[in-house]
Amino acid sequence: MTRSAVPAGAGAPAPDPPGGDGPRDGRTRGSGPVPAGGVVRPPWTFLTNHGHVLLAVAQFQDARVSEIAARVGITTRATLAILKDLESAGYLRRHRVGRRSHYSVDGHRPFRHPAIAAHEIGELLDVLAPAPAGAEGAS
Repeated sequence: MTRSAVPAGAGAPAPDPPGGDGPRDGRTRGSGPVPAGGVVRPPWTFLTNHGHVLLAVAQFQDARVSEIAARVGITTRATLAILKDLESAGYLRRHRVGRRSHYSVDGHRPFRHPAIAAHEIGELLDVLAPAPAGAEGAS
């Protein structure tokens, strides 16, 4: 199958410059168009979706799965799978309260990566999801 040639600048984005410096038209590789505010975010994050779900649960233990999904920016199905992973690994405990699930975080579980396995996840939660004043901490 033959594709017709598109003249340069006719709706196609400009090619990336040589040398790997990224596109010249304000885009970043893999991130799509530049938002109206001008803040360009890289296509990766320091925390995985598992980390974001854990933080959301630590901050909002009575949140519905759909609320956690919206907060993290993933689907409800992906959130359910992550909650199951975290529960199976012992990072979360699920308690049924009527028809709803209540989650509690075990902040004394170690990180899974060998480089930081000497640290507990409660240390991360203390920094990124601190308990409100007067509330019992997650760690």
